Amino acid sequence: MLQRVCDRLGPGAVTSFFWRWQARLPSPFTRDDLHAGYVYDLAFRQFEISDTRVFDRPAAGRAFFEGLIRDHLDLGRPDQVSLTFGRKISVRTPGPFRTQVITHGVEPQVTCYYKSSRLKQYFKEHRALRTELVVCDTRDFGVGRRVTYDNWNALRVAGQQASQRLCDAEAASAMPAPDVATLDQVTRPSATEDGQHAPALRFGDPRVIALMAALSGFTHLIAGFDNRGLTARMRALLAADYSSRHATYDLRRLRRKQMITRIPRTHRYQLTPTGRAVAVLFTKAHGRILGPGLAALDPGLAALDPGLPDDLAKRSPLALAWKDLLRELDRFISQGLAPA
Repeated sequence: MLQRVCDRLGPGAVTSFFWRWQARLPSPFTRDDLHAGYVYDLAFRQFEISDTRVFDRPAAGRAFFEGLIRDHLDLGRPDQVSLTFGRKISVRTPGPFRTQVITHGVEPQVTCYYKSSRLKQYFKEHRALRTELVVCDTRDFGVGRRVTYDNWNALRVAGQQASQRLCDAEAASAMPAPDVATLDQVTRPSATEDGQHAPALRFGDPRVIALMAALSGFTHLIAGFDNRGLTARMRALLAADYSSRHATYDLRRLRRKQMITRIPRTHRYQLTPTGRAVAVLFTKAHGRILGPGLAALDPGLAALDPGLPDDLAKRSPLALAWKDLLRELDRFISQGLAPA
């Protein structure tokens, strides 16, 4: 019922509201100007499309959203994570300002920026997940500025699609990993149906790991990503030089691996469901298991030495367990090769 009421709002209602109040305001147009055809025309200054999903169990919804933020602090390496306080801060407000612990009165928020527009998501009234697309320039989406039915509906569709893509991406990040056949097809050289060579995307390759981290972010969900945007994100993630030629090569192999699709009539791309699943798996496995695991095995890779002193090995339980494993393997091999 509420959705049907909201759907009644359109350019006709906005135009009627404007002219109802315009009649009471002074106008620079004279009667002759009006008869000559000079009249006001309405244009979009800002347009907001929102999607609100109310949880039957608000506590579970809140836990889901805060877990989502924690999960994506490293996944995709967002450009900015901000906490918005419920009070106005100006240049006269004494500072400095720091956030150490999320507590009462602090509302976490996910924000994706695209040109002059932004897509934000937050937990509203402690019971609903609200996703809003704020369009500050309609030309960001190839839509005109005049308040017409076609432009109005085009902006609504853009907002609904962006909100749905964000929610789908969040849900996909929590889905199980792709199957073994998919991983084998991605990590090994293959060929497309029309015989084109598809180079491998090998797990552990620094460039591939950086590429997956760049793809798994939310910044491209509004209108996709292009060669230039991918190049900028890869340069931030890689210590080595990364040019647009490298991005062209990576985009080609991602398309042939069916991890991305090209948006029709553009040079921009979107992740496929398979692409997001692979990107999330690679990023999580490398950033949360392989990297920390190797670091825990060793201060300075010394834990790989079975002769590591106990006082040093005990700094890490994983390093101690690794040392014990190597000792047991040596003992087993020695016994197996000992003469009868």
